[in-house]
Amino acid sequence: MENYPVKTRNTADRFLTLIKTRGPLSAGELAAELGITAEGARLQLIRLAEDGLLQSESISKGVGRPVQRWSLTAMGNARFPDTHTELTIDIIQTIKTVLGQDALDNVIKAREQNQQQKYHTALEGVTGIENRLAAFAAIRTGEGYLAEWKKEGDIFFFIENHCPICCAAAHCDNICTSEMNTFVSVIGEEVSVTRLDHIINGARRCVYKIIPAGVTALT
Repeated sequence: MENYPVKTRNTADRFLTLIKTRGPLSAGELAAELGITAEGARLQLIRLAEDGLLQSESISKGVGRPVQRWSLTAMGNARFPDTHTELTIDIIQTIKTVLGQDALDNVIKAREQNQQQKYHTALEGVTGIENRLAAFAAIRTGEGYLAEWKKEGDIFFFIENHCPICCAAAHCDNICTSEMNTFVSVIGEEVSVTRLDHIINGARRCVYKIIPAGVTALT
């Protein structure tokens, strides 16, 4: 079960968003997802590759012809929002240089408190882990995180396919710690939350595993 609201402006954006959120895809997979012909998908993929937004790789799986799968280039990833990157990094470095690390830690903590208050207010009255995950995913998607959630058995996964504050987080480790604290606060203390994949560490997306109280995870 997945819940991700895809909002795009045109065909090119729809291709890029699907590849961003689902990972490398073939022309056939994209065609099926978008309800177009495989030939139409291939032509669009070629155009996006010529624009420097996509790259392809032939993958062989046993007997049969290799499958060509498409993924985003660095330029393609840059099409997604990266909130005020240069200004944010400059502010972080200035605070550290002029005021010191303790001052930066205090700023990150204050941001964390503001974020938690904002999310708790937005989710007031939303009960049940599935409803809260769905509402939170919609909020985070609106902020540029391309968030979605899914359930496998009794375990939930919250996925953020893009990090609009990635460059800032790369310059300040406390930001990711703060994001984790906020996520746990929003979802609820009665669950166990573990970050499985982390964009900062080279993963394609951030993935959080959520285990409700009383559920024993096998993996």
